[in-house]
Amino acid sequence: MNVGWLGPPAPALESYVESPGDSVQRAENRIAADSPIITWADFLVSYGYRHIISEEVLNRFPRRAINLHISYLPWNRGADPNLWSFLEDSPKGVTIHYLDEGLDTGDILIQKRVDYAPEDTLQISYNRLKSAIEELFMSVWPDIRAGNQPSFPQPPGGTSHRSRDRASFEHLLIQGWETPVAELIGKALASKMEK
Repeated sequence: MNVGWLGPPAPALESYVESPGDSVQRAENRIAADSPIITWADFLVSYGYRHIISEEVLNRFPRRAINLHISYLPWNRGADPNLWSFLEDSPKGVTIHYLDEGLDTGDILIQKRVDYAPEDTLQISYNRLKSAIEELFMSVWPDIRAGNQPSFPQPPGGTSHRSRDRASFEHLLIQGWETPVAELIGKALASKMEK
């Protein structure tokens, strides 16, 4: 199988996908339906990919295009899911889901809650999520690849965020990604109540 890997390098995962004899090609730039990786691939895996994938591309990969997302969907779709899980005090975890034309709205294949410690920083909590999603992917990839992993629609509700949404809360990141998460919990909720 030819697997198109969309996103920054993930050497351990890419090697794992190649281990049964499959091939992987990676792209970080925006892809189109006629992009070489799309015409070559049998399956798409998106992980940390910063672009919306067009419906035209997705139509070529029915039930063969997935995303590894570091949030517990339907919470924190889109950008900065780790940050928003603290700002809005929403469920924390990771999800593997089918890609569809929406922003992290596809059917869920598997998800897992991830705990944090009060002394964690944003960087530490991000690293926990990254480890969790990578372990989860390796545990289910053979079933996903074979089409044997059951899926279910996302429950109603949840939240979505764009990169620009973070601007209102940048002032809270006094130590950048080393900011303690305890200083961020519920700050977006408090801000909404003040308005």
